[in-house]
Amino acid sequence: MTPFMKIKKIITLSLILLIALTSRAQTPTCYRIYLSDKDNSPYSINNPIEYLSQRAIDKRARFNIPITEQDFPVNPNYIGQIKQIDYKIQILTTSKWMNSVTIYCPDNEKLSIIEALDFVDSLIPVAAYRLNSNNNSKKIAKIDSDSRNDSDFLSDSLGFYGLGKAQIAIHNGDKLHEAGFRGEGMLIVVIDGGFFGVESCDFYKKLIEEGRFLGMYDLMPNFDTSYYPSPYTQAHGTAVASVIAANKENIFVGTAPEASYVFIQSEYSPSEELIEEDFWARAAEIADSIGADVVNSSLGYTLYPDFPQANTDYSTFDGLHSIASLSATILANKGVIPCIAVGNDGLNDWFHIGKPSDAFDVISVGACTYDSIIAGFSSRGYTFDGRVKPDVVSVGFSTTCYRPGNSIIQANGTSFATPVIAGLCACLWQALPQYSSIELMQKIREYSSQYLTPDIEFGYGIPDFYYAYFDLLSIPNHSFNSANIFPNPCKDYFVIEDENSEKSVIKLYNIQGKNILTTTKEYGNKTQINIQNLPNGLYIGEILTKSYPKKYFRIIKR
Repeated sequence: MTPFMKIKKIITLSLILLIALTSRAQTPTCYRIYLSDKDNSPYSINNPIEYLSQRAIDKRARFNIPITEQDFPVNPNYIGQIKQIDYKIQILTTSKWMNSVTIYCPDNEKLSIIEALDFVDSLIPVAAYRLNSNNNSKKIAKIDSDSRNDSDFLSDSLGFYGLGKAQIAIHNGDKLHEAGFRGEGMLIVVIDGGFFGVESCDFYKKLIEEGRFLGMYDLMPNFDTSYYPSPYTQAHGTAVASVIAANKENIFVGTAPEASYVFIQSEYSPSEELIEEDFWARAAEIADSIGADVVNSSLGYTLYPDFPQANTDYSTFDGLHSIASLSATILANKGVIPCIAVGNDGLNDWFHIGKPSDAFDVISVGACTYDSIIAGFSSRGYTFDGRVKPDVVSVGFSTTCYRPGNSIIQANGTSFATPVIAGLCACLWQALPQYSSIELMQKIREYSSQYLTPDIEFGYGIPDFYYAYFDLLSIPNHSFNSANIFPNPCKDYFVIEDENSEKSVIKLYNIQGKNILTTTKEYGNKTQINIQNLPNGLYIGEILTKSYPKKYFRIIKR
């Protein structure tokens, strides 16, 4: 039996016992079916383009991450056999990493037939949803912008970042941006509870016009709206994503304003049931398959008031008892940086962090104020097995964000601290692409304010992203700016102006340390260097002259 199969058994037995002991238990209609194998799969390791994007495949190659059977989608033949048992059965989601299928099955007499299938290992109840009889495609609602304009809320006197300045500056993120790293070329996936108004809100207009908004995935089932409010009027994700993606100078600029984005709705906010972890696991797999660099998830799971038979105690918050937590760990090891909110239970009886922030190898984020004081509501660590959580904290008190209707608000919650960190993770990885996801997350912890003395409130503290970037370049601070370089950033060329008029050798290195250009500065104080054929990015320059010490400079090509 594999480790994952053992975990499945633990989850199954725990829930069966809890169902028997819980008087408030709701009658289940949705079930997670664990499958025993991926035998006779139509997919193969040799043809990964069938289930991974080229971007994801390239990332695996770049970091030597193997493509294995774990990456195969659930066997479609198994799914077909389950659906054939009853016309009322709906496939709600699947998980290739857990090898599971989550179904809607209102007739519980069919469960024994499902369990008898030779490829079924076990099943557990996960929700008591009431759904429509079909699962037709659904449209996400749109709204028209109202008459208010975001410029009514701010003035140009606040500077380039507008009200976003302080929540970036606490991490020296503005300096990282000034160095040329604003998320360009990075893919950020936001997993959240609804993105109402995104396509019609003015503050996402630039993102859409520049082709950096790559679309939305809707994982919600077809709810019976006579029992449930529509899931397509939720805007928590709209506000969360703006903390990262906003890009309106002097109004509000986010932490990764030039990145590309995909949004995934995995949460139905009016209800709290175990099935939401199934949707989260699926969202994580989508993020991996499309080649995401960073995932922001301002969602968390502790207790399930609408499906109380799934409730457990804190002993299960160890990264091993939740498929969302297991999936978050796998996601990190597939070459993605998951940033996950720890939750807002610091002042509640629960007090502890939620799932999947208890996962291994992720960045779990707590909330502090602009004055670097822990927010009372921020959930406290550690994990049950004693690992430091949160990993880091950021501004989650009066955090600037947008909401539908083109208005700017200040919101509270670890939900809003997390995207501050996620965006800056993307910018730092853009600057330091030689590091793997696991390596870079560790560097972020190490460059946090209390790395040597972590605690249950701040974890490792407040990270300094610019200091991490600068220090990891391993070039002495005093060596920079010893020659005048302009324009910087540049496009096709730059000019070196130096008091030394001797003939010099100029070398350019990329951030992996590879020498990609060598040329000569002839006698004189100014020399123009053509870099038209070099890709955009940061370069380290070196000036070698016989009679003078070696000099360094930075140049950014855009």
